[in-house]
Amino acid sequence: MGNDDERGNERDNERGVATKTRPKTKKPSQYRVLLLNDDYTPMEFVVGLLMGVFKKTQEEATKIMMDVHQNGIGICGIYTFEVAETKVAQVLDAAKRHDHPLKCTLEKT
Repeated sequence: MGNDDERGNERDNERGVATKTRPKTKKPSQYRVLLLNDDYTPMEFVVGLLMGVFKKTQEEATKIMMDVHQNGIGICGIYTFEVAETKVAQVLDAAKRHDHPLKCTLEKT
């Protein structure tokens, strides 16, 4: 019988710490905003868009514009989906208002 009491005491002494497991917060997916080259949209217009919509410096905007011009595509930035989608819409809207065929899209990183 003494053994039962000892086991009971052991059980009483085994106290655990209650922990609440938190679900891991998932980092939001990121998307590249891309400009695609065309033969009609003026380079100055593209630089202006990059500075206005993407808050690039003149130097950064010129480099991206040259990437678009020379390689057919350029990365404007990497953003969460909602921000990327908004920036694509702003670019397409500005291009349409100025009658330029500039294309802008996004892709998941």
